[in-house]
Amino acid sequence: MTVLKTSMRNFFAHKGRMALSAVAVLLSVAFVCGTLVFTDTMNTTFDKLFAATSSDVTVSAKDASDTGETTSDTGKPPVIPAAALGTVRSAQGVEAAEGTVFSTSVTVVDADKDSLSPSSGAPTIVGSWNANDARTMKITSGAAPHGSGQVMVDEDTADKHHLRLGDEIAVISALGTHTAKISGIAAFQVTNPGAAIFYLDTPTAQRTLVGATDVFTNVNVTAAAGVSDAQLKKNVTAALGGDYKVQTAKETADANQASVGDFLDVMKYAMLGFAGIAFLVGIFLIINTFSMLVAQRTREIGLMRAIGSSRKQVNRSVLVEALLLGVVGSVLGVGAGVGIAVGLMKLMGQMGMHLSTDDLTVAWTTPVLGLVLGVVVTVLAAYLPARRAGKVSPMAALRDAHAPADARAGLVRAVIGLVLTGAGGYALYVAANADKASDGSLWLGLGVVASLIGFVVIGPLLAGGVVRVLGAVLLRVFGPVGRMAERNALRNPRRTGATGAALMIGLALVACLSVVGSSMVASATDQLDKTVGTDFIVQSDSGQVITPQAVQAIKSTRGLERVTEYKTLDANLTTPDGKVSKDETINAADPTYAKDLRTKTVAGDLTDAYRPDSMSVFEGFAKDHGIKLGSTVSVAFKDGRTAKLTVRAITSDDVVIDKGAMYASIATAARYVPADRMPLDQLVFATAKEGQQDAAYTSLKSALHDYPQYTVRDQTDYKQALKDQIGQLLNLIYGLLALAIIVAVLGVVNTLALSVVERTREIGLMRAIGLSRRQLRRMIRLESVVIALFGALLGLGLGMGWGATAQQLLALEGLKVLDIPWPTIIGVFIGSAFVGLFAALVPAFRAGRMNVLNAIATE
Repeated sequence: MTVLKTSMRNFFAHKGRMALSAVAVLLSVAFVCGTLVFTDTMNTTFDKLFAATSSDVTVSAKDASDTGETTSDTGKPPVIPAAALGTVRSAQGVEAAEGTVFSTSVTVVDADKDSLSPSSGAPTIVGSWNANDARTMKITSGAAPHGSGQVMVDEDTADKHHLRLGDEIAVISALGTHTAKISGIAAFQVTNPGAAIFYLDTPTAQRTLVGATDVFTNVNVTAAAGVSDAQLKKNVTAALGGDYKVQTAKETADANQASVGDFLDVMKYAMLGFAGIAFLVGIFLIINTFSMLVAQRTREIGLMRAIGSSRKQVNRSVLVEALLLGVVGSVLGVGAGVGIAVGLMKLMGQMGMHLSTDDLTVAWTTPVLGLVLGVVVTVLAAYLPARRAGKVSPMAALRDAHAPADARAGLVRAVIGLVLTGAGGYALYVAANADKASDGSLWLGLGVVASLIGFVVIGPLLAGGVVRVLGAVLLRVFGPVGRMAERNALRNPRRTGATGAALMIGLALVACLSVVGSSMVASATDQLDKTVGTDFIVQSDSGQVITPQAVQAIKSTRGLERVTEYKTLDANLTTPDGKVSKDETINAADPTYAKDLRTKTVAGDLTDAYRPDSMSVFEGFAKDHGIKLGSTVSVAFKDGRTAKLTVRAITSDDVVIDKGAMYASIATAARYVPADRMPLDQLVFATAKEGQQDAAYTSLKSALHDYPQYTVRDQTDYKQALKDQIGQLLNLIYGLLALAIIVAVLGVVNTLALSVVERTREIGLMRAIGLSRRQLRRMIRLESVVIALFGALLGLGLGMGWGATAQQLLALEGLKVLDIPWPTIIGVFIGSAFVGLFAALVPAFRAGRMNVLNAIATE
């Protein structure tokens, strides 16, 4: 009880200083709990959606996706004959069955040809209005579609694009463009995660989406009373035979949830990883806080020991304070986590993915995990300071207000740090010189971990040298105040090292990712300049194939010298060594593709691969299967017949664009794949006539005005798009790393605040002999800046080393250009100085307000 009272008294006596550590715990726990609540809520939303929209049993084509996704290389969904509907209706246990048609391989535009597709990446679905949809959608205005001239739209899409009854929209599919006027608007009865849905009547949907009125994409089956879904599935399967895919509502919902779950898991674990980094940074803050509090209470601890307190009791007293800190920070963090989850839901709503707070899901494991993590991390971080407090002897404590440094422990620490840093450097060296990226990645991971721990451990040793250099360069210009700031930073190298290490971790990751991202862009740009010989690339950013109508519009554009179509086909290959290589991709293109992409070959000429019944293979495949020029490969096209193709070229593996591709001509593929099964174009390349690039670019954009799902890019556009994509990813990562940097800033604030208290008497004496308040505040700000720059130097240096090593591994995959983004690196370094200034604002202000006489009288 005495230990608890002492701990409570000390905790509340330093509540201001504890608050900063508690905020670090709060932020880390909040990020963990917020991530879990947000992803659990998304899972709940999709679970409800899939459960509500799935019929008791669904019948579809055997090659249809388990999730119902209809995107295909042909632009048309897999279908089943309408006759199957009658067979299903006659099966035992069927109460009702209805044939439906829907597709996600569509684009819908308004009268101004602006796309109505969601910006969040959610699908655009066009289908036939049916009884199953009527269960989950309520018509709020107008009526369901009747006849080819009518269409119904979901309420969310109508509101977002300001659509009204009578407005004309167009559905663009692989079969052409169908226009209709809005006859009704329907609202979701469950949460809509952001999909845009349009309904046609069944005959119109059949003609528009699949081109025939005697087929369906699905048959929705309702079970009779007392018949389970599993039994109904057996009965329907028995009636139809094995030529169809038959799924229960649970199987359909599970398949859809598994598809969504993969994405959610990646997002969840990535965010938890950044929360873990914040926890790691928070450990340094807590260690520093308790180390300084223990140092300030050395005399008090000595008195406790002198009157009979044991080492265990002193140790326990400090750990109880840490426990209180962990509990307070974690409880507040759990509540803040729910707030973060709600904020993320609102943010997703702004991006077009609607999530209702009615589905907010807080599993019991979430607050428990948050509390356990926060408390355990805090107590573990406080263990070393607590153990150090227990070792203080009564006489030594009463003699001196501060515990003497353990020289032997410092030496051991330096040796361990040097060994770890050396091991990390060696691992990075091995990774950079690896022959295979897979082998090098293991060494890279080991090198990152070892060098990071090594720098953390050796931080106090590095602090002495680095701070002196920074002082000579930056602080000496401030005269005596600058020198005092330098000495203050050097006074306790362990404290400076720990504070700088907290900032170092986040900035090391920033520098590493900046180098990798910049090198990827530079390498890809270099490859584009060297290999791409066409002026324009036309593609869909959402992955849709290019419809024949759009291809014809491209070919009709004035000012073009050539247009090259590019398709992909799935096939099983039987090589000369008798082995079967399944699910390979054949890239079928027009012969002019050899001019559009100047791919290196190790044997033969790529132009010859586009001759009749010819193909190319890539270098690694040729070596694995003993293929040489003139070898014959049996190619069994997935949707066609088997061809015997002669290898006319072997392409180099030392490329980035189309690495590992196997080529044949479209004409060759067309001999073995029926026209109705031939995939549509994935890309179209266009080259302008000499001197007409600008005019052709404008004309090409104009020609595709009616097809907003496709983007026309010249090489400059393509490079910028690549840079933007990587930049957006990096910005997202930087945003997540900002949490760790915020915690590190709190550590600098806490260190300075406790340091000011520790030096109260000294500050009073300096003020008494003439140091002004302004000079005092400047001294503390400069000390903060030099600590922040120390952490920035270590972090940026370490991160650039990691990034350069990672780039060497990427070079094995063809990304050979190392590009150091100096503007980013320099900007981060300068920004670190401002971080130091910001962190010193409150401590410097409080130091300046000290009463000189009271400060001198402080023991």
